[in-house]
Amino acid sequence: MTQTSSGIYQAEGYVRARRAKRWTIVLASLAVVGLIATGVLKYLKIGPFSDKGAPVSFGQEQAAGGGSGGGQAGGANGAQKPDSKILMPTGPAADFKNSETLGDGTHIAVTTLEGKKSGFTGKVWVWAPKEYKDPKFKDHGFPVLIALPGGPGFPNNYWMGTNLKLQSSITKWHAEGKSKPFLLAMPVLNPKNNGTYWDGSDIPGQPKMGTWLTEDVPDLMKANFRTIKSRDGWAFMGSSSGGFAGMKAVLKHPDKFKAAIASGPDFFPDSPLWKGHDKERDENDPKLLAKDLIARKGPDVYIAFQYGTREDPITINGVKNFVAQYGNGPVHTSVKEIPGGKHDAATYVPSMGQGPIQFISEQLSDPIPAF
Repeated sequence: MTQTSSGIYQAEGYVRARRAKRWTIVLASLAVVGLIATGVLKYLKIGPFSDKGAPVSFGQEQAAGGGSGGGQAGGANGAQKPDSKILMPTGPAADFKNSETLGDGTHIAVTTLEGKKSGFTGKVWVWAPKEYKDPKFKDHGFPVLIALPGGPGFPNNYWMGTNLKLQSSITKWHAEGKSKPFLLAMPVLNPKNNGTYWDGSDIPGQPKMGTWLTEDVPDLMKANFRTIKSRDGWAFMGSSSGGFAGMKAVLKHPDKFKAAIASGPDFFPDSPLWKGHDKERDENDPKLLAKDLIARKGPDVYIAFQYGTREDPITINGVKNFVAQYGNGPVHTSVKEIPGGKHDAATYVPSMGQGPIQFISEQLSDPIPAF
């Protein structure tokens, strides 16, 4: 019996050990599969592993005294010196939701902005570089780049996706010493998508898209981020109709904005909505605005043009003619020709790092400390 019992025990022990080993292998395999599945789900942003739609604060803190808009990312709260070159967030804090998360942990977030000055309500996407939350820059104001799309420009702004790599390129260019660590604002350009363009302007009887771009969107950035007070901290970039709108905004408001990158831009406000409003249309014509700025002898503005050699000759000649006629005195220009380049954003972003981003960055401010 002992032997038998011992034999039975040994056999049961062997089976138990074998089962334990098998379950160990199974559990280990499941753990590996789970880790792989979790990684895949996170990569694909599926289900509970997606952070899309999650609140994003960009480091917002309550202001001293309990207000909703004050310091950011450990920045100084409360009163600041009247002669400070930066503006602490004025509030109220916007309701930002995550749209994309980049590999460095930064977020592209979106909010719906009710424009108090334009009366237009639309979406704005924003992004802050990793330097914004770096303790070294906790009390610094950052320069802002307002990025405008071409095409319909509604209901999205194509710079808000990660496929064109605008945000990661800015990070790379800054590391290479070519670019400022810009805060990005990416608003819709038009109030609807019906094949009509509003030329980034206040067309009489229409939504005030000029005021939206040059007043409401900057006010959103001032309310939620540490920014720079002077025009040295404000610029535009855009392609096609967005290039037109950004260039025109700088020429029309040189007291507020200093520079622009205009890729494959239009050069004339040709919306059919201008019919019967020739005077107002002329007030939004980049050529006439440049002519007036030259006559007034400033202030100086800086426009970096770029175009692809495979673009429509109208676009190419538009750039060449504008630079030849107006690219002197206070209107400083540079031109980047992209060999084989087409009229699309995928052509423009890599080329920006080969001159245009450096051209405007040399004229704009680095992050400035508050005190």
